[in-house]
Amino acid sequence: MYRQWAAASPRIVMLLVHGLGAHSGRWESLSRFLLQEDIASYAVELRGFGETAGPKGHVGSLKVYLDDICGLGEVIRREHPQAKIFLLGESLGGLIAFLLAALRPGLFSGLICISPAFKNKMKGAMKIFVRAYAALLYDRRKQFPVPFDSRMCTRDPLFQKILDEDPKEYRRASSWFLFVTRLAQIRAGFLKNRIILPTLFLVAGEDLLVDSRASEEIFKGLRVKDKTFIAYPGMYHALSTDLGKEKVFADILKWVRERSR
Repeated sequence: MYRQWAAASPRIVMLLVHGLGAHSGRWESLSRFLLQEDIASYAVELRGFGETAGPKGHVGSLKVYLDDICGLGEVIRREHPQAKIFLLGESLGGLIAFLLAALRPGLFSGLICISPAFKNKMKGAMKIFVRAYAALLYDRRKQFPVPFDSRMCTRDPLFQKILDEDPKEYRRASSWFLFVTRLAQIRAGFLKNRIILPTLFLVAGEDLLVDSRASEEIFKGLRVKDKTFIAYPGMYHALSTDLGKEKVFADILKWVRERSR
């Protein structure tokens, strides 16, 4: 499943990957902004979230996500064979996009990671994760709350209300999902040397969900020469929906345009 914001004849297409608990509709603001610049966007709906079928907050393997994103990339290449495709993920989506760029680097023209979830920072997360890992012994699909709320994601009261009232938002995950996500975080550290794409990291100065310092360390370890790191002091985790998101959008636009000439 995916959501599309179509432009007539775009030279640039964004492939967007949402985070844990979110869904493809989270990209409405960014995609509408880019559409004004004749940039098309396609947003994957990660299995286990949004309107996808099957158990919520659960996936058998993160490879499912990598394959789905690659499948959406094939759709984009059929519909826009001359366009450059940029892979962009936020939070867990940033981690997934990073892994995909490392494992299958020839598919995209650039990588953008917004508040990538290389390391958790949520208060109370460790106790929940310990219980979840113990549940692997008897029920891999047992659900556990992920300890965050809308006020930790964004300072925008209007968007907080939207998130709280959206039935497609889901803030629980299975024990197996939490386990494979942790493995992916560890794996990212080993795969960073395989990133060869132009890379943009955008991190929040006041991130309450993930550790921005971990993102900075991963960024410093990248061997690719074309890499850019931008921090936004005072902004919260979900940069795509926070107050001041317009500056983030402008930075993304400038960066992709410079690499699409």
